[in-house]
Amino acid sequence: MGPGVAAGLALALAPLPVAAAAPLEGAVLARPAYGQSVEDFYAARGWQPLWLRQSNGDAATELLMLLRTARSDGLNPKRYRTREIERALRAAWGGNPHAVRRAELELSSAYVAYARDLRDAPDVGTIYVDPELRPKAPSPRALLELAAASPSLPRFVAGMGWMHPYYAELRNALIQGNFGERSQPQLLQLNLERARSLPGGLGRYVVVNIAQQRLFMMENGQVVDSMRVVVGKPVQPTPMMAALIRFTSLNPYWNVPPDLAAERVAPFVLKEGLGFLRSRGYQVLSDWSDNPKVVNPSTVDWRAVAEGRTEIRVRQLPGPSNSMGAMKFMFPNAQGIYLHDTPSTELFNEASRMFSGGCVRLEAAPRLATWLYGKPLRAKGAKPEQAVPLPQPVPVYLTYLTAVPSGSEVAFYQDIYGRDAQRLAQRRGGREVAAR
Repeated sequence: MGPGVAAGLALALAPLPVAAAAPLEGAVLARPAYGQSVEDFYAARGWQPLWLRQSNGDAATELLMLLRTARSDGLNPKRYRTREIERALRAAWGGNPHAVRRAELELSSAYVAYARDLRDAPDVGTIYVDPELRPKAPSPRALLELAAASPSLPRFVAGMGWMHPYYAELRNALIQGNFGERSQPQLLQLNLERARSLPGGLGRYVVVNIAQQRLFMMENGQVVDSMRVVVGKPVQPTPMMAALIRFTSLNPYWNVPPDLAAERVAPFVLKEGLGFLRSRGYQVLSDWSDNPKVVNPSTVDWRAVAEGRTEIRVRQLPGPSNSMGAMKFMFPNAQGIYLHDTPSTELFNEASRMFSGGCVRLEAAPRLATWLYGKPLRAKGAKPEQAVPLPQPVPVYLTYLTAVPSGSEVAFYQDIYGRDAQRLAQRRGGREVAAR
């Protein structure tokens, strides 16, 4: 920033009459609810500059680079008026107060429009159990305050600090174009769309990357801990979803899904007799209500269960062999998905860990509990299903990223459920239809 610009800033951004303070015709500036506009942001800070401060001199350059390459985000660069911004910056170089003011507002308006477009994420198949977790565009003022609060505005813009940390790195890899295979640019674009559904900025949340088979604990955009997980088999895939972890159940029952009762319980009863049920802590229940009765297992046609001709409810009592382990983390949903402990720790040594019926088994459930609650969780006695509410629910995002930043490179993971292949086929089909 030149000395003329610096000299003109105080006058250029001083409070002006309403007519003079309005943005110039054609600006991208949004008009949200009262008190949340770009101008409201400047009014709240006494009209002090953001982009044209000397310490933030490189931020405008970083922003222009992002705007010019917006096609990599699936957006139209023309929407962000980069030529107008460049002209406004050249005019502001001499320090003319109104020229400086226009450049400042042009930069903020373009940043807001671009950031809001990115946060308005496309539908990638995520189930939003809790609607408030659905991506939505923050207000212009909120976006500008987030930028202003960053220790370094140039680094904030270069790292796209309003997005999930993965986003800027995957985007840079796409732009640089150094790929080993022809399909990788398309895979990066798919994963950029999925990354747009993940939160950015401040806060704490859990991310489970199903394709990577790993859980991450996030605080203010940083990974603070992670662990291996077991996810659903290809025939029972773990869905992408976003929900709020509301409580933890200690000493949980395992309510065996009917298909698993046919696969994992009935054949062993036929082979070993009813003693198998007693040795593993299984009970047969009358129904799926909240107050079922325990049924004598000798009255069950176990061959019909094994062959899928009869469905029954089986649950496993808490104990060392219980498939839920010592705890399960609950974000109630119609799909019956949750995170849980497991006694089958040997599975975490497998390179490919797709063994569950859709739920997510954790390598170190007590460690996740300590992070969530700020202290270890221990059951009080042997009572089953001891619910421990979280004072503040914590979001969990079950996503499917087959491309993940890894140092200076990108690690590509197997498309375990064929979701990449399906999306790519849909895109090819759409292009073929459009070409006709």
